[in-house]
Amino acid sequence: MSFRIHGLPVAAFAPLFGMDESELHVRGVWRRQVDQPVGFPCRVSLRDAQPGETVLLLNYEHLSVPGPYRSRHAIYVREYADEYRPEVNEIPEVLASRLLSVRSFDAAGMMIAAEVVAGVVAARVIEQQLAHPTADYLHLHHAKPGCYAAWVTRA
Repeated sequence: MSFRIHGLPVAAFAPLFGMDESELHVRGVWRRQVDQPVGFPCRVSLRDAQPGETVLLLNYEHLSVPGPYRSRHAIYVREYADEYRPEVNEIPEVLASRLLSVRSFDAAGMMIAAEVVAGVVAARVIEQQLAHPTADYLHLHHAKPGCYAAWVTRA
């Protein structure tokens, strides 16, 4: 079964770009200077921010459903990030290089299945979970810190 991975829309974060620190902190957002090539995965560009770039660290509600699985967590967004739209069945390197939790949800936002898998072989698990007759979409999370990484739909 074909799938597509989706990053977050830049429009949701663009108003924060360039704000001064006090304005960001009022909104619960922190600007960080990237100091290593891995460890700051941007949820918009679906790539790791590189040393010298700035990222915004903020709390983001990635599962806005009524019920027990409604969820939010900390994420990074590269300041002035460009959206990236992966090809069908493409797993971007930022995901392929990490341990992922793949979680499927039905249309009511109830979790159907969850599995932890190396990102490089996640396609098999994604396809299996999307094949479930009541699966509506999947969420990918970075398994170690537990933070939201991306959304997956059937292509």
